[in-house]
Amino acid sequence: MLHFKRKYDKLETIYHYFRHFGTLSQRIKGEKNMFSRVLSAAICGIQGLPIFVEADVSEGLPGFSMVGDLSAKVKEAQDRVMTAFRNSGIQLRPKRITVNLSPADIHKDGSSYDLPVALAILAAYQLLPMETLKGVLVAGELGLNGAVKGIKGALPIVQLAKKNGCHTCILPERNRTEGEMVSDIHIVGVSTLKEVLRYLQKGTIPGKIKKDVYNIEETEIPDFADIHGQSAVRRAAEIAAGGRHHFLMMGPPGAGKSLLAKCMPGILPSLTMEESLEVSSIYSVAGLLSSQQPLIRKRPFRAPHHTISPSALAGGGRIPRPGEISLAHKGVLFLDELAEFKRETIEILRQPMEERRVHISRVYGSYVFPADCMIVAATNFCKCGNFPNLEKCICSEAEIRRYQSRISRPILDRMDISVEAVRVDYDALICEKKSEDSKTIRKRVELAGQIQRERYRDTGYRYNADLDAAGIKKYCRIGEKEKKVLRDAYEKMDLTARACHKILKVARTIADMEQKEQIAEEHLYEAIGYRIFEQRQIWR
Repeated sequence: MLHFKRKYDKLETIYHYFRHFGTLSQRIKGEKNMFSRVLSAAICGIQGLPIFVEADVSEGLPGFSMVGDLSAKVKEAQDRVMTAFRNSGIQLRPKRITVNLSPADIHKDGSSYDLPVALAILAAYQLLPMETLKGVLVAGELGLNGAVKGIKGALPIVQLAKKNGCHTCILPERNRTEGEMVSDIHIVGVSTLKEVLRYLQKGTIPGKIKKDVYNIEETEIPDFADIHGQSAVRRAAEIAAGGRHHFLMMGPPGAGKSLLAKCMPGILPSLTMEESLEVSSIYSVAGLLSSQQPLIRKRPFRAPHHTISPSALAGGGRIPRPGEISLAHKGVLFLDELAEFKRETIEILRQPMEERRVHISRVYGSYVFPADCMIVAATNFCKCGNFPNLEKCICSEAEIRRYQSRISRPILDRMDISVEAVRVDYDALICEKKSEDSKTIRKRVELAGQIQRERYRDTGYRYNADLDAAGIKKYCRIGEKEKKVLRDAYEKMDLTARACHKILKVARTIADMEQKEQIAEEHLYEAIGYRIFEQRQIWR
């Protein structure tokens, strides 16, 4: 009788279990219906990577857990999301919520996952139909009141969405104009969580005024017509722009070095749409784009102070971000008072100057930032700035050597063109006759650039400065007379192999400026003349 009673109690327990929770097959089926997935994105360098936000809602002890190699910022999303639900009037039954950001081997950082996490949870609760989230990429930060805040990297995120075949991208309203720079994809800008739900449930959203980003006024660039004298430096700057060569000016203070550097973007060709989107992507990741100016249309000009740190110049951090050299991509990076920079800061530019990109390795992975820019630098010969005028210079020979040694020979070797900016004569300073303006110079630079693009079509090169040893051998051929000129310079000036290659590349640009197919003796002599620090035998 006791054995029968125990058996009866066990059967009664099983009966109550199925009565309250359904059969086992129904239970499994119910759990499958409580799963959802939303497409979002992570930023690695300046590229977007697809991230799937998966949400599962199940019976059990109520709780909220997030997994998938997350930073502290991402884990905090659970508090922001649940509070935003409550303040937006969304009531959820207490359940066990599990959110996974897949793939798990990619580290996730930032607050752009808040909105996709919220939508994934609502879809798992079956408050949103999953069909409305197909072909949609979502990114955005949530405030505690349900407001959708702006994020960094919206432009590469939209480019990723287009690449992955998405037809719609839901972004914060602040990033809408930025996302609209990418064609053939629908951008939905939202300000609150309620707007997102209204759009996904009914397909409607409050009308947004589309801004004309092409009529935004931008700062004017100084003109070469404002520079008095300095004809040799102006010529060197034109050649540097024609072949995208790194350019160094040395001379006393007040000679016009800084003004000339600021004029350089004005003689470079305008950005193409492809280049503009590439530059804008870098600024988007750095958080430097605004809704008023979502597209960089003019070549960047960056002039960091000499107290800048190495990581701020080249990029870096725990989660690497682009540095000044990447922010100057397709433009000009001006290093004023080069000798005043810390030695380790300048030395970090060695690889970027040659490879035109920055490689950064961290615990969470390797990152590559583009750094295809012209480096324009200016420095004095000594601390007081008056050398080589020995009547005014108060520095000893040892002090001059010490000051000059702040810039290493490898960095100087990587400068394609280096010239001396002499003191401007009074007559040239007060002369009312205008010098040649930037518009006229730019026409010659554009013509030289067009010649180079035709020559290097279907190759990995674009400008003469991009040529490697194999490219120099193929495109910078010289005759016997020119070989003798180069040999004499190599031996008398104690040139390095890199300096010799730089001379050939600059000579190739000079020939292109004159629309000559062959490099002549005069082109080589002029290119050799742009190695001022080796001619003066300083930095030895």
